[in-house]
Amino acid sequence: MSTPSPERAEAMGLLARANPDRLAGLFPDLPAHHLLRAPEVGAVMVQGRQGGTGAPFNLGEMTVTRCAVRLGCGTVGHAWVQGRGKAHARRAAVLDALLQTDRAAALADAVLAPLAADEAARRDTLARKAGATRVEFFTMVRGEDA
Repeated sequence: MSTPSPERAEAMGLLARANPDRLAGLFPDLPAHHLLRAPEVGAVMVQGRQGGTGAPFNLGEMTVTRCAVRLGCGTVGHAWVQGRGKAHARRAAVLDALLQTDRAAALADAVLAPLAADEAARRDTLARKAGATRVEFFTMVRGEDA
């Protein structure tokens, strides 16, 4: 299996992280498609790295749902989403396939741009909440220690 292009990988990640209801609102009607792999729930092992760069270790399992579809034109789309969202995985797989067709630019404006804005707003809110708990440490020097 080939590695998706950076643009496709970014779009696939955005679709996977999207709120399922928001995604359904932005793209409510799915075009005709054939299920290559019906949405199925499973688990994957999540790995971490000590200090972000150290030796890998198994952090634990995470529930995911995967799906693969083929459009009438023959384009194949894949999706893996966190959790048990079968409808979310199917919609993301169909959009992945459509983003490889001549409809990509229109879908990028209609679906991906709002999802990216939503994600940026969520990250900004989280960063502000984390920033509000930030503690500044400083060292005071007593007179006899100077």
